[in-house]
Amino acid sequence: MKLKGMAILAVGALLTLSGCVTHGKYNRLQAEYNASQSALADSRAKAATLESLLEEARKNNQELKDNYAALQRTLDQSIMTNQSGNVNISKLVDEINASNNYIKRLVDAKSKSDSLLMVLSTNLTRSLDTSELKDVNVRVLKGVVYISLADNMLFKSGSYAISPAAMDILAKIAKIIKDYKNYSVLVEGNTDNVPIRRENIRNNWDLSTLRASSVVQVLQNDFGVDPSRLTAGGRGEYNPIATNATPEGRQANRRTQIIITPTLDQFMDLIDKAPDTSNSAATSVR
Repeated sequence: MKLKGMAILAVGALLTLSGCVTHGKYNRLQAEYNASQSALADSRAKAATLESLLEEARKNNQELKDNYAALQRTLDQSIMTNQSGNVNISKLVDEINASNNYIKRLVDAKSKSDSLLMVLSTNLTRSLDTSELKDVNVRVLKGVVYISLADNMLFKSGSYAISPAAMDILAKIAKIIKDYKNYSVLVEGNTDNVPIRRENIRNNWDLSTLRASSVVQVLQNDFGVDPSRLTAGGRGEYNPIATNATPEGRQANRRTQIIITPTLDQFMDLIDKAPDTSNSAATSVR
């Protein structure tokens, strides 16, 4: 604007004094006017360029704002997803810990039961003298105590009546059973494969079952074992431990087993208390 004013003043001076200025002075003034016009045009061009650059900067700034907003939304979504994932992982860890504790309780209960069975077996073996140990075999297998009693010690051939010689051994077994009240007792009769037919005994099924029943009733009636803990069962000739082709094998197969097992109540209680994983967080983790 300053240059434009100077140009106007110069033109006015020329018009007013045209009659009295020299030609050289006129030319000088004309040159100054032309220079001012050129400077004005250059300033306008620069202003236009600056305006263009400013507009472009505004557009770039808006794009940056838009990009920033998009990034912020993405970040917010990521944070929400991550927080949700953390919650799911936390739930899964809690369920895993609960399951591990449950398994530990089961293992502890099983270990305790196995230890007690080993003590039971040891105590029974120690209570028997050398002559009795020939007719009694005690072993612990897979969490169960097996007391195998020889047939010729318990019964006469083909009979299910308990012999007087067996009462001392059954008395010692009954004491151990009564000392360990949390265990169930199964008495199982077994025979060889030689057919039998007696009055009231149709076959080896009958004989094995009657023999098991006789032992159960002696434990209950003579030695005071709680009958609710007792079970009698016969397996006939169908659970051999040796060949029936030899006298020695048949003698081994004719046996009565007293099987002492932990009651299932404590394990069933633990099973009932198992952690519920039906709605496991693991299903929602991606």
